[in-house]
Amino acid sequence: MIAARGLGSSVAGLAQPAPLSAHSRFAQRIRRRYPQERALLPAGAPTPATLVSVFQALRGRGLAAGAALRVLRQLVMERLLTLDCDQEASLAVVTRGVTELAEFALDIACTEAERELDALHGAPLDENGRRARLWVVGMGKLGARELNVSSDIDLIYVYDEDGETAGTDNGRGRISNHEYFAKAVRIVSALIGEVTEHGFVFRVDLMLRPNGNSGPPAISLGALEDYFLVQGREWERFAWLKSRVVAPRAAIDDGSAKALGGVVLPFVFRRYLDYAVFDALRVLHKQIREHAARRSAGRPERANDVKLSRGGIREIEFTVQLLQVVRGGQFPELRTRATLSALQRLEAADLMPRATGEALARAYEFLRRVEHRIQYLDDQQTHVLPMDDDGEDVDAPGSGPTGDLAWIARSLGFPDPCAFLHALDEHRELVAQEFDRLLGGSAGCKGCAGPRAVQSQSPDLDKVVAGLPPRLRERLQGWRQHPRVLALREDARVRLARLVDRTAQWLEAGLVNEEAALRMVDWIEPLLRRDSYLALLVERPGVHERLLRLLGAARWPARYLLQHPGVIDELASQQLLGERFAAADFEAELEDRRRSLRVTGEDDDEALLNLLRRAHHAEVFRTLARDVEGLLTVEQVADDLSALADAMLRVTARWCWQRLKQRHCEQPHFAIIGYGKLGGKELGYGSDLDIVFVYEDEDERAPEAYAAFVRKLINWLSTKTSEGDLYEIDTALRPNGSSGLLITTFDAYANYQRGRGSNTAWTWEHQAMTRARFVLGEESLRQRFDTVREAVITAPRDRESLRAEIVGMREKVRAARPVPAGRFDVKHSPGGMVDAEFAVQFLVLACAASHPSLVDNVGNIALLQRAEAAGLLPAGVGQAAAAAYRELRRVQHRARLDEAPTQVEPQAVTAEREAVLALWRAVFG
Repeated sequence: MIAARGLGSSVAGLAQPAPLSAHSRFAQRIRRRYPQERALLPAGAPTPATLVSVFQALRGRGLAAGAALRVLRQLVMERLLTLDCDQEASLAVVTRGVTELAEFALDIACTEAERELDALHGAPLDENGRRARLWVVGMGKLGARELNVSSDIDLIYVYDEDGETAGTDNGRGRISNHEYFAKAVRIVSALIGEVTEHGFVFRVDLMLRPNGNSGPPAISLGALEDYFLVQGREWERFAWLKSRVVAPRAAIDDGSAKALGGVVLPFVFRRYLDYAVFDALRVLHKQIREHAARRSAGRPERANDVKLSRGGIREIEFTVQLLQVVRGGQFPELRTRATLSALQRLEAADLMPRATGEALARAYEFLRRVEHRIQYLDDQQTHVLPMDDDGEDVDAPGSGPTGDLAWIARSLGFPDPCAFLHALDEHRELVAQEFDRLLGGSAGCKGCAGPRAVQSQSPDLDKVVAGLPPRLRERLQGWRQHPRVLALREDARVRLARLVDRTAQWLEAGLVNEEAALRMVDWIEPLLRRDSYLALLVERPGVHERLLRLLGAARWPARYLLQHPGVIDELASQQLLGERFAAADFEAELEDRRRSLRVTGEDDDEALLNLLRRAHHAEVFRTLARDVEGLLTVEQVADDLSALADAMLRVTARWCWQRLKQRHCEQPHFAIIGYGKLGGKELGYGSDLDIVFVYEDEDERAPEAYAAFVRKLINWLSTKTSEGDLYEIDTALRPNGSSGLLITTFDAYANYQRGRGSNTAWTWEHQAMTRARFVLGEESLRQRFDTVREAVITAPRDRESLRAEIVGMREKVRAARPVPAGRFDVKHSPGGMVDAEFAVQFLVLACAASHPSLVDNVGNIALLQRAEAAGLLPAGVGQAAAAAYRELRRVQHRARLDEAPTQVEPQAVTAEREAVLALWRAVFG
């Protein structure tokens, strides 16, 4: 909506309308009292540099530090008010200006306190004789750099080390650091918060410190960590989410204040999913609404509190913070303090629909601008919209609005209060709906899907168990004396009872089967100490339902969930079943998370190893869920798992090289060649990676550097951490196998494969080459590899010798994999998958020179079809074998998902076996 700003008569001689800022009684007072001082502040928005110059000028006029800060505050607020109302400055300009003023004032106050106390007691020292440091921690909007124009500042004072002061020259005045910093807090608070003839700088609130008003004024870093571990409450995590050291400036500039993050981050962001905070937020929000209701009792106008009432600023902040706290442990890119920035990151992480995020951002900005106008009126810390619009603006000449509400409407660009109130109601209703949806569990954002999960009463677990099917009843009755169950807190017991009750209802209704319920019991029992998983399933019935469907479909998903329980959160995604793996998005997200860890100084090797593993496990689980739901074919599963492996190799190689101590150049001149299932893009769940490393680099340091690089890369991929592992790496196909170097020059690799010199590849290695592909590396090596591969595949060979060698190799493989009589192994029995694969390898090595269509690494099914089209197979044999191979892969895949044997009754796959045997006879006779 466009403002009709400054409308008035254009007729010469008539009084021009006063600027909109003139309606502010606060602005009127400042303009009357400080006409000369106002000229000290340069035009435009205040900056840190102008704050310093004005403060020094005021000190030069004889004002003490406290008085100078207060006058500076009046000047800055009047300037921001003017820019906002008369020049339509952005919300960011205003909040940044107030925040920078607070930071400057606190820095001055810390300097004054340090000077005064050092003179009395000497410097505070740690046990090594170094100066101990006090950090002023800004909470809430100060921490987020989004202070409003009449805000108090929530502060917590933390000092880094215990000890005692040095004392004065004669040794007197020595006190503990704890006493020293407690005195410093009192000096800072007085300098900033006391009301004098010039007013105050900022109202100071210390209620958020550990133990509130009963806690010490300043707390040591060690004591703060102990408090978080033993006494820290859920609501405090929301408060500390926005925490930031704001003063003194020196501690920020020299980096010493970063130590606070090492204590705060683990408290705010838990390693595992954290849906238990939903209840904490419900309680906190209920208290806030009840407090707002008490304040407005008998005062209906107070119901229009743009911050605390339904649909107000606080509900937007809670919506954002809840998703940050729940997910921030696994999504470090969400760890931002500012509300608008967090909304954008939630959208980017697919945790909130874009339309919802944009609507909440618009509402937030609108409500914050309304809040500022309310406070511009009288510089009061209020968020209640004035509804009595009969007042006269006696000090503002001209034809401006005559009442406060009308002025607020006009200053925001509305023609009248009615239009403004209508827009206000629209924004607040949207906010309230989204907030209620979040806490109630309706669909609206990832992780917020499903009907309302909260129940007023806990079901009787004994009664619920008594009505269950026999096997499930017997399994759950064993929980009565189970140590993990007995150790549960009462709220966790309630969640467990609700979860069992809901499962029982779904069983009775036929929505899930008993096998799924039994597997869920097996899955959840080891996780009972992690209450967050119970909370997730109770809060999100949609996740609970998907979990049961997944567990009921096959055994392997249950095992995967036991190994990587955190991936269950993926079931909350609304996009889970409608998307496929996208490598570019996956890699971009990983880089975003790494950057976020770097900002907080957490990007050590262990953190990055765990980051890679969490991302990999989540993506495998997404594919698994789509697979079990029947949304992907076996070929599509293999495509997605192979593309994921490629992406993991690219990211891990990039990060390993960047962190390599022996790195001698910016980008490595190397390549990874994939063989086997990786090379053929036929990876399954849990497949290892057959890879070969090559490099081309003339630098004399190259051999040592690349050897260290490959060792590091293999270690990063295969090491088991607390988050599990990634892949088993098999490098047996490198030149000379286990006795060869882990990485060789490309020329040595090419000569080995092409039989140049005395050291040459065996036939079985050429078989492997048919499924090899360039996975990643320097682009100049890609074409050279393709050339070498084609030369190997198309090299002239004696067909009979080749046939004999491949048949002989097939017999060795079969002998190593005996199959019980009366059973058919879909992979190893005669007529199984290996027969088809060996037949394809023979056709490629024997015929690719005269039939170029066989050179491409397009998979066994496509190659069988091409071989028939080229006349190398009798009509129908290639197509039938291709269809049989596809079906055998499907049977194998389903058996492995259900952890069942891949050996079946022969009659179950008679047609497929005969088709492959026909292929074998056509190729080998």
